[in-house]
Amino acid sequence: MKVLKFGGSSVAKPENIVKIKNIISSYQDQIVLVVSALGGVTDLLLKAGTMASSQEQSYKNVLTSIEERHLATIKELLPVTAQSKVLSKVKSEFNVLETLLEGAYFIGEITPKLSDKIVSYGELFSSYIISEYLITENLDAQFKDSRDLIITHKLNGKNVVNFTKTNANCATYFNSSHKKIIVCPGFIATSEEGVSTTLGRGGSDYTAAIYAAAIDAEILEIWTDVSGMYTANPKMVKQAKAIPHISYEEAMELSHFGAKVLYPPTIQPVLSKGISIVIKNTFSPDEAGTLITKSKNEKGKTVRGISHIGNIALLSLEGPGMVGIPGISKRFFEVLSQADISVVLITQASSEHSICVGISADDVVKAVSIVNEAFEYEIERGRIKQVIPEKDLAIVALVGDNMKSHQGLSGKMFSTLGKNNVNIRVIAQGASERNISCIIDEKDVKKALNALHEEFFEENIKQLNLFVMGVGNVGAKFLEQIREQRKFLKENLKLNIRVIGMSNSRTMVFDEKGIDLNDWQSKLAQGGKADKAKFLELVNTLNFRNSIFVDNTASEEVSNTYSEYLGNSISVVTCNKIACSSAYENYSNLKSLARSYNAPFLFETNVGAGLPIIDTLKHLIASGDKILKIQAVLSGSLNFVFNNFNENTTFHDVVKQAQEEGYTEPDPKIDLSGVDVMRKILILARESGDQLEISDIKNNPFLPEESLNTNNNEDFFASLIKNESHFQSLFSSAKKANSKLKYVAQFDEGKASVGLQEIPKGHDFYNLEGSDNIVLFYTKRYPQQPLIIKGAGAGSAVTASGIFADIIRIGNF
Repeated sequence: MKVLKFGGSSVAKPENIVKIKNIISSYQDQIVLVVSALGGVTDLLLKAGTMASSQEQSYKNVLTSIEERHLATIKELLPVTAQSKVLSKVKSEFNVLETLLEGAYFIGEITPKLSDKIVSYGELFSSYIISEYLITENLDAQFKDSRDLIITHKLNGKNVVNFTKTNANCATYFNSSHKKIIVCPGFIATSEEGVSTTLGRGGSDYTAAIYAAAIDAEILEIWTDVSGMYTANPKMVKQAKAIPHISYEEAMELSHFGAKVLYPPTIQPVLSKGISIVIKNTFSPDEAGTLITKSKNEKGKTVRGISHIGNIALLSLEGPGMVGIPGISKRFFEVLSQADISVVLITQASSEHSICVGISADDVVKAVSIVNEAFEYEIERGRIKQVIPEKDLAIVALVGDNMKSHQGLSGKMFSTLGKNNVNIRVIAQGASERNISCIIDEKDVKKALNALHEEFFEENIKQLNLFVMGVGNVGAKFLEQIREQRKFLKENLKLNIRVIGMSNSRTMVFDEKGIDLNDWQSKLAQGGKADKAKFLELVNTLNFRNSIFVDNTASEEVSNTYSEYLGNSISVVTCNKIACSSAYENYSNLKSLARSYNAPFLFETNVGAGLPIIDTLKHLIASGDKILKIQAVLSGSLNFVFNNFNENTTFHDVVKQAQEEGYTEPDPKIDLSGVDVMRKILILARESGDQLEISDIKNNPFLPEESLNTNNNEDFFASLIKNESHFQSLFSSAKKANSKLKYVAQFDEGKASVGLQEIPKGHDFYNLEGSDNIVLFYTKRYPQQPLIIKGAGAGSAVTASGIFADIIRIGNF
């Protein structure tokens, strides 16, 4: 004999009940079919009872909606010829239910007994209707009221099952019944006094387990709306997958910590009998589901699942008067127990100075009041502090039978949470080491579950969630490179890169599942109005793990937001030089925030586009080398200009070409005035360990005063035409000296300068072509022959590749 239980979602609609019929039609064994009330009906019955006891006439509307739903279900499931009897029976029972609610209305209260009787009708209606439907489908079915079989008695004020009487009733009935399908309502029972009672939360699961144990069933099948117990909540963790096989103990731990597909006490009746449980999906019956047995999990896997309980509050009883005083813990827990407050997590410091407990936030007001009252004497004398609760918390737990035999799991768990700035308030681990639990802020639950699932279940594939500001030349190339390399990164570097949000100066768009990079232009065009503050707010609200803000702009306003991103553990990657060349105090603060919040702040492209200049410098410093001198051509745009300028061209035309080909900033004066190069050498000086400001750098400008004083591109280009003779004279002087013009930056003995120089033949800078950059690092290890980095230093493609490289560095962090 098998016991099958179908929950509220499985019987919520007539078409779902048809699915149940199709499932059980294939069974050859005798079946005990336990069903819940139609989805949502129990809550409506409780609501009607509460409204009636509050003498709200509108309880009748709720009752009417419940009745109409059941009558509609009958009419849709049963043929017309079979409807009359069932409709008559159900309407008759609704008349009784109406009388019960009227009683609550007239006396203005509802007792526990009356409430149990009212809510029992949900299961009675559904089981009767389903049994009659199965009979009309020519199945050998029969209805049996669970109140005739399951007997409860009072224990410490609660209804608990009297298994001696219940097992005897079940053995007598099921052994004598020859019907193939016996339909029973879940959740309900009868007291020893003959009064209708309920089995509490998860009661239908419990009913099925009671029957399975009583008749030594072959298996207990729990049919629900998911395909088993998952490695994590699939609504929060999209990558979660069903666990094929799990032990009783693991299942109980996962169920206790929020796995809603199974109510923990359900396992108790079948545990001692060794009866297997399988969790199946009514809507995908062919999927294997999860098998729960005595045996240990297969292949010795360590972490089997990650679960959580939300809506948790933390109570801390602490004070010097607790140390070495017997009975404090007893009093604390006794007070909570007497108030019917369940404690879901306990931790105590070895100093005995404090005890922390996690409880439902729904009980926190009552708990604080009774605990402070119980310890009023100690509080008044300063021996114990007044209890002040912490709310908006959640418990996250790792579960697995084999966790105790593997070292480092706790460290791995807490390291993963720490990297994502998930603050851990309390830690608890049982001696069995089957469970490692911690309390965190509820707002961080989704991020924590996804980060832990990624760490323990996803073959080390790390998901990076990008928020991109600026999709012009560089930004567009960057998005294109991500799209083209996504498959390679996932297969070879185990990185899954998603762009969650993006913005230009006009619009912005977000998609929690990731923006389709094959069609990002149209998505962005249809997005909302661009708003930098709103963009930041949305990034923080989403609170994704491994979040990275990517700034492809040259905006000072955007650079001013970096501290807020870093302060929320959101990494920052930028080609925008303004932040790192701003006041040293700001630069230092950003670096400090990155360290404090474990959020990398990378800006490789600030100096040499895609060249690994800053990265190389960092490795030199980290390995103990010391920078003696830096000489560099750091402006790809200026190098392009002077490599293409000669007596046969005009300076204006060459600068215009550089702008059009994307080698200069949108305002080319930033490049030609030397400001851009000043920022770059300043950043290198700071990364070398010096505390320079931009004002400390000597700038030897080559532009005429008139050009430097222009306020827009039109006037600037006009001034270049007007002063063509000046530029030709610079070229002629260099040519006469058999040299080439290069704009050089230098840092030596704490001093930095930039300016146009005539570079003779034989110098490392002389043959620098196109828009290439070159950096010479003279260090303690390279005092005579410098370490040279050379290559393309400008252009949207190479700058985008530098940004991409920083993203990958974070992925490997």
